[in-house]
Amino acid sequence: MTILLVAMLVSLLFPVVHSFRTASIWERMLCYTSISTRAAVILIIFSRYRHDVMIGLVAVIVLCVGNSGLLLLAQLIKGMEDECD
Repeated sequence: MTILLVAMLVSLLFPVVHSFRTASIWERMLCYTSISTRAAVILIIFSRYRHDVMIGLVAVIVLCVGNSGLLLLAQLIKGMEDECD
């Protein structure tokens, strides 16, 4: 189980590195959405490992609400960029 958690934490670093290397706001938002999703999945697995329901509940809320908030923010930023051009 710990090997799975370590592997997932290592895979969490890939979108972080990519977000530093890109200049496009859309790609950065996609990286942050990927980070949020991966972190929520890691929390769900960690909650099953510790048999703690509350951590899993927080992870499910982050998984449901966090990604939609980031995507709405990305749409807002795209609309603002279109107005400036």
